[in-house]
Amino acid sequence: MTDDGRPQAPLMTNTQADRVKEVARLAGRPSRLRRREFLAEGPQAVREALRLHLERREAGREGVVVGAYATAEALDRHPDIAALLDAGAAPVLRQATPEVLAAMSSTVTPQGFVAVCRFVDVPLEDVLAAAPRLVAVLVEVRDPGNAGTIIRAADSAGADAVILTGASVDPYNPKTVRSTVGSLFHLPLVLGIELDGLIERLKGGGMSVLAADGYGAVNLDDLQDARAARLVGTGPGRSAPEGEDPAAATPDPRAADVVPGTDGSIRLEEPSAWLFGNEAQGLPPEITEAADARVAVPVYGHAESLNVGTAATVCLYASARAQRVTRPGPSAAPPSPHDGGPSDR
Repeated sequence: MTDDGRPQAPLMTNTQADRVKEVARLAGRPSRLRRREFLAEGPQAVREALRLHLERREAGREGVVVGAYATAEALDRHPDIAALLDAGAAPVLRQATPEVLAAMSSTVTPQGFVAVCRFVDVPLEDVLAAAPRLVAVLVEVRDPGNAGTIIRAADSAGADAVILTGASVDPYNPKTVRSTVGSLFHLPLVLGIELDGLIERLKGGGMSVLAADGYGAVNLDDLQDARAARLVGTGPGRSAPEGEDPAAATPDPRAADVVPGTDGSIRLEEPSAWLFGNEAQGLPPEITEAADARVAVPVYGHAESLNVGTAATVCLYASARAQRVTRPGPSAAPPSPHDGGPSDR
């Protein structure tokens, strides 16, 4: 141990060492698949990997971190990560020179931390068995940055899982891992799922399947307005308060309980799986036809369309908001933004 309590190990100085080369090879897909390991780089990703490692070990499960590498300067800048390492959050910690970290890293400007981690994906059966309320499905999303953005948005919205079809980008690609900014370690990932039968399995799990489609017949605003109408007790089939004109029961057609283009069964507050398609082609027609609804995010300006990562963020937050907000009773205060919801961890 060092004077400040950090694990002591020989300083790594040789950029050509076998261990350095083994770590660096994980930037390539063949090595990742063969070893079922990947790289987490930078303080945020390594911090979240170490936290998950400790959490799993405390639960009697196998951890996710195989080894961690850091420069002395990085440990000085991030004492919280040093504390996690001291707590046994990595079976191996090796201090290395900046040159060695650069040789291991896939980035042009390494940030002083690299961790080798085991794959963290889970079977689809495990996700469905947990009765998820909000799931993001990436259908042939090929761009690492977009995939990482959607994983991060799903994490931020409190989603229960992210599913990537077989033709989607590898989420363990270093670019994707970096763009998740640690969210990869926060929620279950399901990989390599074939489209055939997926929608039926999601529906069988009690979820509405919503296809994010810029040309969809259903407008996301309408779904949100209908949710708002249900919260305040207006909409078709509602009785007007005593003494009021019955016509006042539905003040705005956009707040109707039945949204144009649906049969009224699509409700954002109910368990939902959102489908997000390829950056260039969008979702295949057979997928949009099998979904319960094709939902468009309205564009109010002059942009032709939204980036898939941005559209996914808007859709996931719309569902998350609807699922978190409950109708206040006579003695109930409105929910705090910090109150836990059904999808919180």
